[in-house]
Amino acid sequence: MLPIVLDTNVLIEIFDKKSRRGEEILKKLEGHDVVTTSINLHEIAYGFNRIGRELPTEIRFLKVFEFKANDALLSAKLESELEKAGNSVGRFDTIIAAVCINRNAIIATFNKKHFEKFGKYGLKLFDIAIPL
Repeated sequence: MLPIVLDTNVLIEIFDKKSRRGEEILKKLEGHDVVTTSINLHEIAYGFNRIGRELPTEIRFLKVFEFKANDALLSAKLESELEKAGNSVGRFDTIIAAVCINRNAIIATFNKKHFEKFGKYGLKLFDIAIPL
């Protein structure tokens, strides 16, 4: 079974104890190998720090894919190709996509618009369609 990378917006829903979406996501992810990236960890930690809250302790148990040299090379290529085509999506999302592609991982995100652009490079999206 391929690993599923949780994007920052999915982590936010999961860690929001009041979120029905977070509960639904967790149900859909049962039985899957769930991970995140060091980039997503940065984003979630930054958000919690910015609002003066402690990171949830559960985050310590989440496997993290580190950003490595081959990810840097692939993300640079993806970013420049999408930029030339007028489809740039932002550096962090491009780096996250490269990490997923290099590890043959699926991304779970609510930001399908950005990540769909990487489909032609082999990125797969996990269907988490859950209404607000």
